[in-house]
Amino acid sequence: MFLPSVPMPRVGRAIRRSPSVNGGAHRAGPLHSTLALVAWSLLAATTPLQAQRVAASPDGLRLGTLYSAAERANPRIAAANALVVAAEARVPGTRRPPDPQVQLGLMNRSLPGLGPMDPLGMTQLQVMQMLPTAGKLGLAGAAADARVGGARARATDLRWEVRSQVAAAFYEVYRTERSISIARQTRQLMQDVASTSEAMFRVGETVQADVLKAQVEVARMTEDITAMQAMRAVNLARLSGLLDQPIDSTAGDAVLPAFPRQLPTPDSLMVRAAARRPMVQAGEADVRAAEAEARLATREIWPDLQVGVQYGQRGGMNGQERMGSLMIGASVPIWARSRQYRMRDETEAMRAMAAADLAAMRADTRARVGVAYAEWSRARNLRSLYETAVLPQARAAVAAAMAAYRVGRVNLMTVLDNQATVNRYEQELAALDAAEGMTLADMEMLLGQELFDSNAGRTTPGGK
Repeated sequence: MFLPSVPMPRVGRAIRRSPSVNGGAHRAGPLHSTLALVAWSLLAATTPLQAQRVAASPDGLRLGTLYSAAERANPRIAAANALVVAAEARVPGTRRPPDPQVQLGLMNRSLPGLGPMDPLGMTQLQVMQMLPTAGKLGLAGAAADARVGGARARATDLRWEVRSQVAAAFYEVYRTERSISIARQTRQLMQDVASTSEAMFRVGETVQADVLKAQVEVARMTEDITAMQAMRAVNLARLSGLLDQPIDSTAGDAVLPAFPRQLPTPDSLMVRAAARRPMVQAGEADVRAAEAEARLATREIWPDLQVGVQYGQRGGMNGQERMGSLMIGASVPIWARSRQYRMRDETEAMRAMAAADLAAMRADTRARVGVAYAEWSRARNLRSLYETAVLPQARAAVAAAMAAYRVGRVNLMTVLDNQATVNRYEQELAALDAAEGMTLADMEMLLGQELFDSNAGRTTPGGK
């Protein structure tokens, strides 16, 4: 008999390990007892695996709890939040003029003693202040505010990205554990078949090749289980990295959330995502900042005013003489062609780039929503097909093959091959559950909102 290798999980998910189908190997006995044992073992294997799934234990891994832990502890989220704080701290300074300049002068002093020379020696104190004109400070503040909005939107998008990565690792764990459970049930069946074949060989009812083949398949299933257990440890390690905290490998199995029964139409989802996706909002903020900087560049040609006051004093024949001065100046843009006009070209190009990036982000968002919706529909439709048609028919084929085996019309390998088909579809059903969860996580990232309660476990077939 050939049993297909258990596929390594791509999208994971966890299930509670089901109890063994049979108690273990059986001793050899009379022929009718041996055949009855084979029939009982195979009929037990045809019991739907969904019926053996039980409600999730409170200590199981729940996706919503992992989301909360990642938002609290993920270093990338902390770094993005710190970047927002830094951007906010830059805003007040952009609305203030340059710092004033203060100068203290000792004018017309004799050397080397620095004594005032009569009658020109004096002490001066001068204060100068540059005053930008034409609303330059307001435009600079508007651009800084827009940059803060972009940083905040990117931090929000990073949070959703981390959630999507947590969901990917979680569903990897789920599918791996589900595959382990199915493989263990298959191995238990093969152990019973090996014991039964050995008993039948002793009484001359089968050939030794069947006994050896069954033993080889038991060893191969053990190999697959060992590989999948290692994969589960790898997925838990990835999950630990996203949460920045260790996860006990002996923790409870992952609890598959209760997915929404339906979603809005693809067109409405695309419109919503194009308006609400955090990366799109970040692109809109970049466009606003670029427009403000472009308007600011057109006003750089306006001269900035410089106002100053000066106080001086010196000794005179009638005592201390005090003097004051008021100064007003302006910058002269004599290099306008190579400076201010070039600034206009630069900021206009940056504005065009920001607008193009925003358009590309919106187009990418619509495309990704369409892909995610198609994948979600595929997973939902195939899972419904498997549960209502494919798996029942596969189990019926096992029952029919078992009935034919009882009367000697088919060999044991035919029955076992049919059971292997059932196991393969069970694993594909688990993969479809994981795929549905992953597409929903991607869609939540694109929409910037939750679509279902990630802490509510499923009680319907396909859940825990």
